[in-house]
Amino acid sequence: MTAATTPGHGPLSGVRVVELAGIGPGPFAAMLLADLGADVVRVDRPGGVALGVDPEYDVTNRNKRSVLVDLKAPDGPARVLDLVERADILIEGNRPGVTERLGVGPGPCHARNPRLVYGRMTGWGQDGPLAQRAGHDIAYIALTGTLGMIGSLGEPPPVPANLLGDYAGGSLYLVVGVLAALHHARVTGTGQVIDAAIVDGTAHLSAMIHGMLAAGGWQDRRAANLLDGGCPYYGTYETADGKHMAVGALEPRFYEEFTRLLGLADFADARRDWVRWGELREAVAARFRSRTRDEWTDVFAGTDACVAPVLSLREAPHHPHLAARGTFTEHCGITQPAPAPRFSATPTSVRGGPALPGADTSDVARDWDVPRLVDDVEDADRETPRRVLENPQ
Repeated sequence: MTAATTPGHGPLSGVRVVELAGIGPGPFAAMLLADLGADVVRVDRPGGVALGVDPEYDVTNRNKRSVLVDLKAPDGPARVLDLVERADILIEGNRPGVTERLGVGPGPCHARNPRLVYGRMTGWGQDGPLAQRAGHDIAYIALTGTLGMIGSLGEPPPVPANLLGDYAGGSLYLVVGVLAALHHARVTGTGQVIDAAIVDGTAHLSAMIHGMLAAGGWQDRRAANLLDGGCPYYGTYETADGKHMAVGALEPRFYEEFTRLLGLADFADARRDWVRWGELREAVAARFRSRTRDEWTDVFAGTDACVAPVLSLREAPHHPHLAARGTFTEHCGITQPAPAPRFSATPTSVRGGPALPGADTSDVARDWDVPRLVDDVEDADRETPRRVLENPQ
């Protein structure tokens, strides 16, 4: 079932993944598996999905290959099951019951391949009162209490893009789940279903905070705690040019250096004096407003004050540290985060740009030995621009 490994493609080289096309956390999870070297085949539907981004720029489809299959066609499920028979992992992100109705649910898939790891990505989970309800990241994190932790007192909680729910609480937990289940399948020969719900993962991320809450070390309200902006030496401040600096001087020696460099030696003893926190915050804010972000960056450079400039998405790749590490890379004309984490023996790379819908149908049919995959779609496949996978450098 498992393909031969390819040197230089990452630790998951040889693992085969079928991804049923969707948007958000499912494609990101599949991208992470592809970045780690897995051969990810994305099953795109005719007409595509409503992401609103040109497929040429959908970085979450990098390092993958794409085939076109109409699952609502009479022979559509059979084509997908042919792929499933040769796969190690399947990822889908539909509402509960959808893949069952389409004929590619866990039952038919495990009948063809008992070792298959069947990963299901949803917001609410496979069961519970909200399981069939629509939703997005912001609603999922709202119910878990994590959104309510963020922001200033007296103001609505800010929106943390869709990083906290979709990707941290969703994609990453799905990847952990399918890799753990893959290990189990290889040991026992038995696959299983992974129910990865964003509400579960996001709640799990707050484990430490719940422990602190139970111990009386965390107040159940915003901007009143050490790590939620309530502490004046753990937060962000505006500079003279309207930009911002981030401060995380929590430990005594870091705080001491922070106040010294900021010119606030009179507040050296205010670190543990909550009564003075309001006064300290005003003093810190006034000092930061006296110079530009770049000037303050120079002041704190090379120190352990734990202060950093708040950079924009376009600025971040040019920061000297990130540039030296290659944290970002450019591929197919798109500046994007490089694969992470890093491996000493099986390095990863961006091997190919975003997979264009249906561009790889013939190649996948040949490589996975599923000739039925190209029946009736060869003409469409030939008309779809191909993006050739490149060898890693």
